[in-house]
Amino acid sequence: MSSNHNNNKTTEKLNKKAFRSALKKILGFRPLRLDIYEMAFIHRSAKIELPDGSIINNERLEYLGDAILDAVLSEYLYKNFPEAPEGELTKLRSRIVNRSTLNKLAMSMGINNLIISHVSNNSLSSNIYGDALEALIGALFLDKGYPGTKKFVISHILTDHVDIISLINTETDYKSQVFQWAQKLQKHISFNYYEDYDFTEKRYVFTSVLRIDNEVFGEGSGSSKKEAEQEASLNAVRKINRIGFID
Repeated sequence: MSSNHNNNKTTEKLNKKAFRSALKKILGFRPLRLDIYEMAFIHRSAKIELPDGSIINNERLEYLGDAILDAVLSEYLYKNFPEAPEGELTKLRSRIVNRSTLNKLAMSMGINNLIISHVSNNSLSSNIYGDALEALIGALFLDKGYPGTKKFVISHILTDHVDIISLINTETDYKSQVFQWAQKLQKHISFNYYEDYDFTEKRYVFTSVLRIDNEVFGEGSGSSKKEAEQEASLNAVRKINRIGFID
C-alpha cells in the first residue's frame, strides 16, 4: 500500500515536471502557478467535478482569454496601422481570431499536445485547440496581468506565428462563405436593409441584418449595401465558426 502510494506520488511529480517544461517552451518563461495553467488545457469533455460540486474545465478561462486577445489585438492593430479605417482593422482582427487561424496557431505552438479531452480527433473537435489557446491567454492574464499577456501575444504569437502582411493581402468574401454554408445545409438565408442619414458624418449609412432560418446571425453597417452585407456576413461567419461549421 505504501509502495503504491509512493509510486503514484513519483509519477505525479514527473508529470508536473514534464508539463512545466512543455509550458515553458510555449510561454518563454518558467511558470509558477501551474494549477491555473493546467486548467487551461482541460476540455469540458474531461471536466473534473470537485466534492463541493464545482466543475473544473477551461471554458471560463476561454471566455476570459477571448476578451483579452481581442483587446490586445485591437490595441496592436490600432497603433501599427494608423492609416487603416475601422472596418479594415475589424476585418484584420477577425482574420486572426477566427477558429481556423486559432486552431492552426495552437498546433504550431504545440498546445494540442497538452490538451486533456475525451473528444475524438475530427474536423469539429479540432476547435478545441483554438479554445485551449484562448484559455491559456486567460490563465496568463490571471497570472501576469494585462502587460505580461500583451507582451506574450505580441512576441510569441503575432511575431513568431502570424504573417500580418499575408493576412492584410488576403481578400475574403464573407457573404459567399455564408451562402455556401447555408446552401450545403439547406438553410434559408436573407438580408434586411435599413438606411439612415448620419448628420455628423453627412452621409447615408446602410445597415444590413443577416438571418439564417429566421435567426439573426449578423448585423453590419457601411456606406453602401455591399459594405453592410460584408460586415454582417463577417459577423455571421464568426458566429458560425463558434459552433464549428466553417473551417
